[in-house]
Amino acid sequence: MIPQIDQDIGISVYTTKYPSVNGKIKQNENDFSVSEVLSEKALSSFDNSEGHAVYLLTKSGIDTNHALSDIEKRYGVVLKSLGLKDANATTKQYVFTHKKLNHLEKIEGKKYSAMRVGFTPKPISKKHMLGNVFEIMVSETTTLPSFSENEKILNFFGYQRFGSRRPITHLVGKSIIHGNYDDALEYLLNFSSKYDSEKNNELRKLISERKSESEVIELLPFSMDIERNLLKQLDTDKDPKNAIRSIPLKLRRFYVQSYQSFLFNKTLSLAYEYEEELFSPTIDDVCFDKNFELGKYQNDPKQKLAIPLIGHSYYKKSRFDYYVKKILEDESLSPKDFFINDFQELSLDGGFRNASIDMQTFSIQKNLVKFQLSRGSYATIVLREILKPEKPFDCGF
Repeated sequence: MIPQIDQDIGISVYTTKYPSVNGKIKQNENDFSVSEVLSEKALSSFDNSEGHAVYLLTKSGIDTNHALSDIEKRYGVVLKSLGLKDANATTKQYVFTHKKLNHLEKIEGKKYSAMRVGFTPKPISKKHMLGNVFEIMVSETTTLPSFSENEKILNFFGYQRFGSRRPITHLVGKSIIHGNYDDALEYLLNFSSKYDSEKNNELRKLISERKSESEVIELLPFSMDIERNLLKQLDTDKDPKNAIRSIPLKLRRFYVQSYQSFLFNKTLSLAYEYEEELFSPTIDDVCFDKNFELGKYQNDPKQKLAIPLIGHSYYKKSRFDYYVKKILEDESLSPKDFFINDFQELSLDGGFRNASIDMQTFSIQKNLVKFQLSRGSYATIVLREILKPEKPFDCGF
């Protein structure tokens, strides 16, 4: 049976036949570790002279955005990442400076440290990132299924993309796309999730029952920085568009991208339910090659099927257009809506994403699961197929 939270984020299928097993993840600090893997070409370009400084950021108990914000606040160093890493994991990832300055050799905070590993003439980019290596301890279980790296698993966007225990990011994005800005603020400030903690829901109630913005701002923890900033903006200006503009650009884009991710999950689920072939490309399909470059199907075994990501330049000439149209109709949406007049900087033109997960070096040793995934794929989606948890968040997802 598919959990309700999965359906809430557009996932309505399993693709492996193993039964549900007991087991939990992320029960201890070091139970879930992630390490980025860069290409040899990128690593060999690092030197000790000058250019854009590159750091290896190690963190635990804090997400990437908050770690980089804290570094900028405390050290004045502006760093960019190749991807976002969850707070509930021990993670290692490469971050780099936008400007060519001789920055600090080591940066330290309470929940992170960043060691400079060299300089590079040009900023590193996602094309240099091969993927991530995961080591995950599964607790409170006796036996795990006999999985292998050849399992057929669809490349869904995972729970983190949607806010995990408070899955609202796609709902905020949908509200922005439709021009319902008051609704977007309602989700950001007041919405209480049945999956969230009692303490957090009490804070949401406090916000929703406020008589004025100023009376509640100082009662909120600093971890609710978005909410505090929104309330400060609303205290001076009641215009919901201005309040939304006060959110950092990267996060505003993330909301719209999350809605795009929800539509992708729905497309993948529906196509699988209609028994489309999703694990091998066929003639006229759009595919990624071994270098992650897009092109037409060429009967190359190294090609991977690509599924459209809906945007204002959505590609209609694929066998998935039937499912996309059906979903768009249900959502009262047109691809053109992804060009957002009031927030043109948030507009998305669309693209493609792998249909299935490319998993390498998979192994299970007792209850320790290890594997490598291509960039953009979620380990929690692999673990979802292994454990098939009835209540994902109770099991650490």
